[in-house]
Amino acid sequence: YVECMWMMLQYDKPEDFVIATGMQHTVRDFAERAFAANGMRIRWEGTGIEEKGYDSETGKLLIRVNPDWIRPTDVDNLLGDPGKAKRLLGWNPQKT
Repeated sequence: YVECMWMMLQYDKPEDFVIATGMQHTVRDFAERAFAANGMRIRWEGTGIEEKGYDSETGKLLIRVNPDWIRPTDVDNLLGDPGKAKRLLGWNPQKT
């Protein structure tokens, strides 16, 4: 991310660039990876706003949807295209 910002500042003229990986991940993906990093597996129950994630070993509630954060006008899927940054700057998304 920071590398791409620096490359944008070095570019010879002002341009708009999208800094993104080009990959889409859900909050569920993030939660599963975060809990897995701590040795926990999530068992999902329910759907939509009623969906909850429980520790598959203990049954303890780990994660739930907070209705206060639901915004009905939000776009369901967002996916950034870093193609222009790749073409003009030679930048490739990476994680460290």
